[in-house]
Amino acid sequence: MLATLGKRLVTVIPTLIGVVIVTFLLTRVLPGDPAVYFAGPAATPQSIADIRKSLGLDRPLPEQFARYVNDLAHGNLGNSLSTGRPVATEITSRLPASAELTLLGLILSLVIALPLGILAAVKQGSWIDHTCRVVATAGVSLPVFFTGLLLVYVFYFQLGWSPAPIGRLDAFATAPPQITGFYLFDSLLTGNFETFRAAFSQLILPALTLGIFSLAPITRMTRASMLAVLASDFVRTARASGLDNRTVILTYAFRNAMLPVVTTLGMVFSFLLGANVLVEKVFAWPGIGSYAVEALLQSDFAPVQGFVLTMAVLYVALNLLIDMLYGVIDPRVRLEG
Repeated sequence: MLATLGKRLVTVIPTLIGVVIVTFLLTRVLPGDPAVYFAGPAATPQSIADIRKSLGLDRPLPEQFARYVNDLAHGNLGNSLSTGRPVATEITSRLPASAELTLLGLILSLVIALPLGILAAVKQGSWIDHTCRVVATAGVSLPVFFTGLLLVYVFYFQLGWSPAPIGRLDAFATAPPQITGFYLFDSLLTGNFETFRAAFSQLILPALTLGIFSLAPITRMTRASMLAVLASDFVRTARASGLDNRTVILTYAFRNAMLPVVTTLGMVFSFLLGANVLVEKVFAWPGIGSYAVEALLQSDFAPVQGFVLTMAVLYVALNLLIDMLYGVIDPRVRLEG
């Protein structure tokens, strides 16, 4: 296991180096000049030049890149020009909000997608199988922002069951003491059940929006993987041995079908974590996605670079975790590695 982890870590280094280079170059070729933006519409060419010089944008690209890499080596992601705060501080404070939203959305989708995919494979051609296909098609076809707006319209404007989509807490609730950064966990750990209720009520609609969006790939992969395993010889042998259907499906078939499902889960989670920008905008969620978009609109390079680098590190870490889970689920993968 440790040898496999070491091999994976070695292959990760070139990936991260490539991300650093590409991120730096992309932020430099994007339209917009941060010096012009922050100088204001009434700025003179001299004041714009002074701002560009203070930001180091007047220097050659290789020199700018060298400074950027040197700052990264010291754990410095730069300062946000729009907020004036260090980017690392901003990302650290906003990442738990995005992670909590993404995790709950993924959990909601798993609760529905896994049983639905298994039943669709077991009862192929039945109404459950057709329902699985409809759900998968709808999840892919509906834009995530449309789903969010529809849920807000139904559950907030029409039924009044949900609070106003104004962030992680309503105006009458106070944030719990920061322990993990996840409001649900922190409120439970401190025994503040009123804050837990307020945080959960604000979280359920955006999480449901992400859950509906991620239903499609998980359901389809679960169904396809289960169909392939149920047609295997060892499943037929297990049935012929007199094992009950529940044991055959859950103990033998589903465990062997988990590898592609786990791969899909990793891809879906990493995608949702970085691509839930529209959901954060619809529900005024203070996550890193909305932070990166606001910085991009203001030609603020440092937050965009920090966002992309953070997403790359999280994606790499998630793939390492998936590789380790492969060995736990199927020892043959560990032996081959």
